[in-house]
Amino acid sequence: MASIDIRSLLILSAVVRVFLIVYGEWQDTHMEVRYTDVDYIVFSDASSLMASGKSPYERSTYRYSPLLAFLLLPNSIIHRSWGKILFSASDLLVGLFLHTILKIRGVPENLRFYSVASWLLNPFTFTIGTRGNCEPVVCAMVLWVIISLMNGNMLQAALWYGLLVHFRIYPIIYSLPILLVLDVPKFRSSKKPTVGIWSPNQHRSSQLNPRPAKLSTAHNSLMSYPWVLFRSMITKERILFGFISGAVFFFYTALFFYLYGWEFLNEALLYHLTRTDPRHNFSIYFYYIYLQHEQGFSLVEKLISFLPQLMVQLVLIFRFAQDLPFCLFVQTVTFVAFNKVITAQYFVWFFCLLPLILPWSNMKLKWKGLVCILVWMGAQIHWLMWGYFLEFKGKNVFIQLWLASVLFLVANTWVLIMIIRHHRYSPVFVQLVESKFSGASKIE
Repeated sequence: MASIDIRSLLILSAVVRVFLIVYGEWQDTHMEVRYTDVDYIVFSDASSLMASGKSPYERSTYRYSPLLAFLLLPNSIIHRSWGKILFSASDLLVGLFLHTILKIRGVPENLRFYSVASWLLNPFTFTIGTRGNCEPVVCAMVLWVIISLMNGNMLQAALWYGLLVHFRIYPIIYSLPILLVLDVPKFRSSKKPTVGIWSPNQHRSSQLNPRPAKLSTAHNSLMSYPWVLFRSMITKERILFGFISGAVFFFYTALFFYLYGWEFLNEALLYHLTRTDPRHNFSIYFYYIYLQHEQGFSLVEKLISFLPQLMVQLVLIFRFAQDLPFCLFVQTVTFVAFNKVITAQYFVWFFCLLPLILPWSNMKLKWKGLVCILVWMGAQIHWLMWGYFLEFKGKNVFIQLWLASVLFLVANTWVLIMIIRHHRYSPVFVQLVESKFSGASKIE
């Protein structure tokens, strides 16, 4: 019955998205405020340039991989809404992948349904794809990498991860936790990983010591321990994953550098490392950037904002890496919250991971869960109010808007702390995972 429910949910979600795409075409034609995202116009223009044999980077503000423009070539041949259909289909694919991951992890059917519904029926997520934003494609690729790892297919995971980082640079933050968990499952020819990839209850000694006999002879010498630890971290699986994913990334980078030169490298990759956007956005950095933009920034100033992100990322990675979906979620939330530029589309990056952690949260929706939602949404609405006064009313409310950005950062941090505090691992969950990965009979 649950499988029928999931199928019905996917069909209902598809109907809603088709309706919104059709409605968007009508609104764009008949109303002053367009439904279509400005970014979609940029994507489409870049794709038209590519179709005519020109560089997509002749379109100003196009700062993505040429692969995105390539995917939208049918916009010029079939219909201008092709990209919206593609992105919305990716949106549905995310829902299917979420269901697959939760099923592999042994989540009960009814809980799987509600978790997947939190993505497919989320008004924020289904408007992102139908307005023409490409983030659902990225989310689908992230989830497919997770599925590949869970199925023990390291080669497929590495290939897709290399392509993913080329397509959208931010998933590079997932590289370290992925490498840390690669030593837990043994990737066999059967493609069935052994017990433990998702179990956080393993002893630290087993995580760091795949060869206990060698460690036992070395632990008497304190000076030799760092070398033994380092040697235990260098495994065949990690080397292969890094080499394959790196090769895929550099292959596409070299190919498009050959085709489009430094313009591609600067716009698609380097720009995102040193980006300083003076326009107002959710980031606490926006006001400083706005004030100093005319004077310019040194390379050190552009890169120093990554330091808080790096410190928080490392703490979260080494604390939660063995529970990979949860680790990726908290990483993404903090990466967005501490970024130099934050736009609403970035929230999709962690929204697609949220259903993967909901079944292991003991937070009650009627009380603390509702409070978290209201705090996060309230801080965002508060920011949007001041943004409206600045953008549409022309009022000088930069200080108020910056304070709203600070409040939004505090809200993100508090909600994340609440999520971490209420995240749990039950013995039943561990047994289910062990039975799943070891091929044993399913525990009832």
